[in-house]
Amino acid sequence: MRLFVGIPLAAAAIGELSAAVERLRTHGDGLRWTAPESWHITLQFLGNTSPEQYECVVARLRGLDLPPAAIELEALGCFNRTGVIFAGVRVSPELLLIQQRVTAATALCGFVGEARAYQPHITLARSKGKDRSRLKAKISRQTRFTSFVAGEFLLYESFLGAAGSRYEVREHFSLR
Repeated sequence: MRLFVGIPLAAAAIGELSAAVERLRTHGDGLRWTAPESWHITLQFLGNTSPEQYECVVARLRGLDLPPAAIELEALGCFNRTGVIFAGVRVSPELLLIQQRVTAATALCGFVGEARAYQPHITLARSKGKDRSRLKAKISRQTRFTSFVAGEFLLYESFLGAAGSRYEVREHFSLR
């Protein structure tokens, strides 16, 4: 199993992001747009996971007692190196606490957290080519998004395919 832990988006946020994507999307734009049902805020990518690790992760995440987190979407942006168009997510103390505690819990199951600073975002599209100038031009118009409160986080399984990744929810974890 190829797993990751993430926060699902509220319906209002999905609607607003969908409207922003519709304004950006053009036929033949060289981008692979992600489906709204796959949008999430990654807390930790686990990768290939054995059945034993899966059981450990679920038990450790069930043992967490974490508060809900206010989620504030920020401006659209582009990771130049990877050609990803994204919606930024403000790093609030509550969101950072959840991410850190999830990473600490999964470490007990053999997973290593990222070495770089946590940069939460929602991937909207990926570039198929190397020209990033068109990406930057597409996102120059800024959009305001409604914030929401995350009341849960999820354990997702990722399935790779020619049309992009598909995600299935494996477990739900409530935030108190």
